Amino acid sequence: MAKNLQIPLQTLKKGDIYAQKVLKALQTYPFNDISPDLELTINPRSKRMALRVDVKSRKVRLVMPVRASMRSAYRFALENKYWIREKIGELPEIIEYKDGSKIKILGKPVTIHITYNPTLKTTSIQLINNQLEVLTNKQDPSARIRRFIIQMAKEHLSALSHEKAALIHKKILKIDVKDTSSRWGSCSSDGRLSYSWRLIFAPEHAFDYVVAHEVAHLQHMDHSPAFWDVCESLSNDYSRGKSWMKNKAAELIQYA
Repeated sequence: MAKNLQIPLQTLKKGDIYAQKVLKALQTYPFNDISPDLELTINPRSKRMALRVDVKSRKVRLVMPVRASMRSAYRFALENKYWIREKIGELPEIIEYKDGSKIKILGKPVTIHITYNPTLKTTSIQLINNQLEVLTNKQDPSARIRRFIIQMAKEHLSALSHEKAALIHKKILKIDVKDTSSRWGSCSSDGRLSYSWRLIFAPEHAFDYVVAHEVAHLQHMDHSPAFWDVCESLSNDYSRGKSWMKNKAAELIQYA
């Protein structure tokens, strides 16, 4: 009868070794009793243990250094169990794109209204006043609605970016809209701008501020006083926009 084979640790990649270490810890210590939404991660660059909230995955991640023991990680989590549970409880519920769902487009409330008709050949979507009207032959058109909103975000972000770039006589090489959840915008030295599509759900002053911020980087690739002067000059409501992104941007992750 064949014996169970174990792969020597020397032949495993570092990531595999870390994964085995985490698995053994979960089997040895009752981390799940602290919270089923607590995840362990070993990070070679970490110098101390830390707890980080991942809004997108709705988890609290315990990040620990390579040399830390799992016993100490468990004690650290146990000492912070009420904080962990509190943070999980504070996470906003995920908003799904279904009939009757309430969303916001540039901060304005919009209700999704889906009309299902199996005889239709295609799905059509229109934003009419405060209604997102969806006529569809799909029983679940959520993916189609998401694509529509992403395209809307790209159109608004592109138009506003070019408008602001013209004010400082700069040209944009390319604009990308991506599925990011922590970095809302970026600008490369060759004139490429990138944004998170979820900005479409932010209030107009916050949306405008992020675009002003990235366009200002076309002139100053730093955060010097000169950069902030340009950013403020390009913003319609600089203080309110910056404050909202600093304090409330995590709300955008509730949109799937």
